[in-house]
Amino acid sequence: LLETKVLLHCFLFCFQQLLELLQSMTSSSVVDKPPVRRVAIFGGTHGNELSGVFLVKHWQENGAEIQRRGVEVKPFLTNPRAVKKCTRYIDCDLNRVFDPDNLGRTVVEDIPYEVRRAQEINHIFGPKGSDDAYDLIFDLHNTTSNMGGTLILESSRDDFTIQMFHYIKNALAPEHCPVLLIEHPSLKYATTRSVAKHPVGVEVGPQPQGVLRADILDKMRKIVKHGLDFVQLFNEGKEFPPCTIEVFKITEKVDYPRNKDDEVIAIIHPKLQDQDWQPLNNGDPLFLTLDGGVIAYKEDCTVYPTFINEAAYYEKKQAFVKTVKLKLSAKHIRSSVSAQNIS
Repeated sequence: LLETKVLLHCFLFCFQQLLELLQSMTSSSVVDKPPVRRVAIFGGTHGNELSGVFLVKHWQENGAEIQRRGVEVKPFLTNPRAVKKCTRYIDCDLNRVFDPDNLGRTVVEDIPYEVRRAQEINHIFGPKGSDDAYDLIFDLHNTTSNMGGTLILESSRDDFTIQMFHYIKNALAPEHCPVLLIEHPSLKYATTRSVAKHPVGVEVGPQPQGVLRADILDKMRKIVKHGLDFVQLFNEGKEFPPCTIEVFKITEKVDYPRNKDDEVIAIIHPKLQDQDWQPLNNGDPLFLTLDGGVIAYKEDCTVYPTFINEAAYYEKKQAFVKTVKLKLSAKHIRSSVSAQNIS
């Protein structure tokens, strides 16, 4: 009986070793990805988020710092009318209308300006979902929330973008660079950047609407620089081995407490204000009423709120979004052009 147990133990150990070897061989197999030849940098999707507006205007005049060998990099002002008025939008939110219905809508005289503009952008940089679409779009945004330099990921299966985010996070370390995953079965964003094969949101704050801060602009500028550096390295044949990054996946939008007239009756609690990405546990305060009443978080699951008290989201009935923390992995990738050269 003892010999049988020893043999069984040895068999299980060898089997486990074989599984680990096979897993290692599978995870390290290289996935060839097309080179990234066309990149756009969007600023002014929201006309009062000024870091992206000023950077894009600067790069349109002098784009030396964003040029990379073998890549066309196009800085582009997405919502010029809103930029001119320094307002978020003219008729509707440009960052929510890149869905099939709006992109295919018949252009008539009273069509919202942003819907017409979305169709123009889709014509220049798309069509969305096609082989002709731009490879990569960086869409530059500011937030009034204390989110730091945040990267926004739209798909958990986008190995190229996950690898890029891993590179950017390492380049910025030890500075915190959270990744927000907005993949959700019911929360559909239809973002401006979703025209590209690889959409990248860059959300940097805190910065008031219609205001510039040098530190926030510099943080955004560094993120774009490191992203473009990654593109050049990838195109030149550098292989990127399997990697894992931490992401915050959006789970739910939370509104402010309201009365029967749909008016806000409580504000973000001081202990929650500016605590983006920090754990929120059962019993922690969320809102404060003007008579001193505290409304607490009453769920057993720990969440990580962000976009806390974002000014632009009052109209969207959103006080913050809940996220959960998880790990995302990307496969070993290289440019298919370099793969051809090797073979």
